[in-house]
Amino acid sequence: MNFKSGIITILLFLLFSSAIPARKQFPEKAYKKEIRKERKEKNKDFKKAVDSPLDPRYISGFRGLGYFRIDPAWKIRARLTLFENPDTIKMKTTTERLPLYLVYGKASFSVDGREFNLTVFRNLSLLTKSGYEDHLFIPFTDLTSGYESYGGGRYIDARITGDDYILIDFNKAYNPYCVYNKKYSCPIPPSENFLDLKVTAGVKDFHHEL
Repeated sequence: MNFKSGIITILLFLLFSSAIPARKQFPEKAYKKEIRKERKEKNKDFKKAVDSPLDPRYISGFRGLGYFRIDPAWKIRARLTLFENPDTIKMKTTTERLPLYLVYGKASFSVDGREFNLTVFRNLSLLTKSGYEDHLFIPFTDLTSGYESYGGGRYIDARITGDDYILIDFNKAYNPYCVYNKKYSCPIPPSENFLDLKVTAGVKDFHHEL
């Protein structure tokens, strides 16, 4: 190899090696942009919408919800195992209301080499509602509950994908509405959906200002 061809080889290597990380980073950048947009819109709805879940006493002092840092690693592809003969349960709530949920299946995934499971539910009242035909409901608690996040747990919405996997995006974990206004009746995460780790993703606890 002469000097000229050697220079060309080095330049080509630098060009392609610098391009590869850029292709990998683009989806992450777009994902974070999407999450930031969703959070901005939610804050706007909480502040301005006529159907805001906030107790009217808190609206004037509302400065936005608190969130953990967006981390794409918390967008997890979990294996979904359907229950052959799923039970229908009356899920406990923060009031005497007992809505009916189908115990749909079990989502299994790993975090830092540790295996975890979450029971996945379907709200029977939503099965025939337009836009909710494939809706899945995942209530959970974790080691941040009662500290950084709401003590009563958080919720995640997921979708039926038609295969053996679902996406569980903890960056989109949200609070029950009863955190913001006691007039709401909110499902209580079942004990089997406690995760023995800190889920440092999604919404944090709500601290109102009067």
